[in-house]
Amino acid sequence: MKRKILTLLLLIAATPLAAQLYHPGERLDYRVSYRAKMFPNTEIGAVEVSTVEESHDGTNCYKVVGAGRTLPTYRWFFNVEDIYTVWVDPQTLRPMAFNSSIREGDYTFRSDYVYDWEHSEIRTRWQSRQRPEKHKNMPLEENSMDPISLFFTLRAADVASFREGEPATLQMVLEDTIRHLRYRYLGRETKKIRNMGKFRTLKFDCQLGSSQGYSFTDGSVFTIWISDDENKIPLYIESPVKIGSINAYISGYKGLKYPLSSLIK
Repeated sequence: MKRKILTLLLLIAATPLAAQLYHPGERLDYRVSYRAKMFPNTEIGAVEVSTVEESHDGTNCYKVVGAGRTLPTYRWFFNVEDIYTVWVDPQTLRPMAFNSSIREGDYTFRSDYVYDWEHSEIRTRWQSRQRPEKHKNMPLEENSMDPISLFFTLRAADVASFREGEPATLQMVLEDTIRHLRYRYLGRETKKIRNMGKFRTLKFDCQLGSSQGYSFTDGSVFTIWISDDENKIPLYIESPVKIGSINAYISGYKGLKYPLSSLIK
């Protein structure tokens, strides 16, 4: 359950696009809760996704940071601090580099990716705890992305291009494997978000394949509701676990490029 909290939230909003919406100054805040029969809605964590302009290796780019942390009340029980960062070329809107720093209890993990689009290759390196660092080069395809890049993939989509119930698949780079994300558009739905109000949303059913890449029999399943406006903000995600479910919902936002017209006043 612990690894699902941030990873799933950063995977949401994933469909193929010709472009993605990166807007410097935008910040999205989320709360993560655990829900079960004996725990109707227990908030356990917070996630922040922010975009700024920054120079990386001498190139001006968009820097997007996704940070997930356990709320102070629960840090004594299990302390989580996961930070994912991606640098994006503002001209091509392709990711240039990716970094993750994960601390969950006594477990630590870091990884770095370098995208070489000219030679269609991605170079990855990763290390957990005190184990030796590992490296791997893998083929890079147009729709191969890290979790943060996938987070933005839906943002500029033309809603008219969605076909209800039609399945599609994307690829996600994870250290030494290419995992597959399968999704289906389920249609429009009005969704009430705690402390935020009611929104017109686009609903998607998603499934992340296992580490073998093509197998979906033991992957993660989740449902995502996205704002039905030009911003395409992920508003709510729900994923079942062995007992109950993990839920993440938007709790605040600022610096949006477009009006949040999906909010029903």
